[in-house]
Amino acid sequence: MTTMYELAKEEYAALGIDTEAVVAKLAGKPISVHCWQGDDVLGFDQVGGLSGGIQTTGNYPGRARSFEELTADFEAAMALVPGAKRINLHASYAVFTDENPWVDRDALEYKHFEPWVAWAREHGFGIDFNPTIFGHPMMNNELSLSSPDAATRDFWIRHCKACRKISQQIAEALDDETLCNIWIPDGLKDVPADRYGLRERLRDSLDAIYAEKYDRVIDSCESKVFGIGLESMTVGSNEFYLAYAATPPGVYDLLDLGHFHPTENVADKLSALLLFFDKVPLHVTRPIRWDSDHVVLFDDPVKEMAMEVAHCPGAWEKVIIGLDFFDASINRVGAWAIGTRAMEKSLLYALLQPAAQLKEMQDTYRFTEKMALAEQAKSMPFGAVWDEYCRRAGCPTDGEVYPLVAAYEAKILPTRQ
Repeated sequence: MTTMYELAKEEYAALGIDTEAVVAKLAGKPISVHCWQGDDVLGFDQVGGLSGGIQTTGNYPGRARSFEELTADFEAAMALVPGAKRINLHASYAVFTDENPWVDRDALEYKHFEPWVAWAREHGFGIDFNPTIFGHPMMNNELSLSSPDAATRDFWIRHCKACRKISQQIAEALDDETLCNIWIPDGLKDVPADRYGLRERLRDSLDAIYAEKYDRVIDSCESKVFGIGLESMTVGSNEFYLAYAATPPGVYDLLDLGHFHPTENVADKLSALLLFFDKVPLHVTRPIRWDSDHVVLFDDPVKEMAMEVAHCPGAWEKVIIGLDFFDASINRVGAWAIGTRAMEKSLLYALLQPAAQLKEMQDTYRFTEKMALAEQAKSMPFGAVWDEYCRRAGCPTDGEVYPLVAAYEAKILPTRQ
């Protein structure tokens, strides 16, 4: 009997698209999945709330409270997602034990992350890493690397240096490369009297952080347009980090879909960076009116970003895709699974578009024909290819995801009271 996938394969073949090649290509593209969805960004190293404009809303039961619970939940979620995965760690997820007791963030070492490395190796995950420059007493009036206080700056410089060294050691242990991304919330609530000084101090701090070179670390800085409580100015703007990335240190400008004005099309920025940089890191999220970090869905902004990744020359190899969302109002394993599947689904959808024909029509001014073909492609049997991709990976199809999430919740919830 002819399957829905076989019919879809034939229909796509009529447009010159090889679904077998598409599925194989997608299976090899890793998505870096953030650990912090599992515990509402709290981490293991501090007692207290968040800062830097970061907010999680909701109090859904079952939040992970330890390394063991967080890794168990991550495994449960990723078992529901096809494709290659990495895990993205913040420094605040250091694992402290009797043998390796608590230290402050400026004294962190590789040994505090060895449990993560052993676990990742066992499960075939790569690791990416982030200094945690929020939720800490040394956030001096929401200023860190740009603070006018030298002791504050020096603390965070030591922290970032330690994180870059840890990133190199993680990469060596896994025979891999590690993206080490710096985001700071530094900014001002009200009208600044001195923007220049803040950015000058940030530049000098970054120069100190990046003075030592590591051959397995991919360095990036993440810009932002504003934050809660930092409405008037963010020191690490996109213009600042883009200019910094264009200078000799070899640091990349990470684009977060939620860190721009709501009317900006972040996908449009990708081709501009790809012309000048050999790597472009991304954080894919779903902002609603501000950087709300809602769970990623199969929606137009994500699909448009995926189109750029799939069809800009060299982008498939150059673009490093990470996720950054956190929702405490729903089941966290479900959030991880649904959001990561949506990213995979968007990439598959993009790979199945007749991009070569559309480009040719654009270049020959056949705009009406291009519009008609683009609309035709939207109603092609994409879902049958997605289901086949999931089945081959041993993962559930969309209608099978929630019952598995609910079953896992029923199993672990009695232990999380």
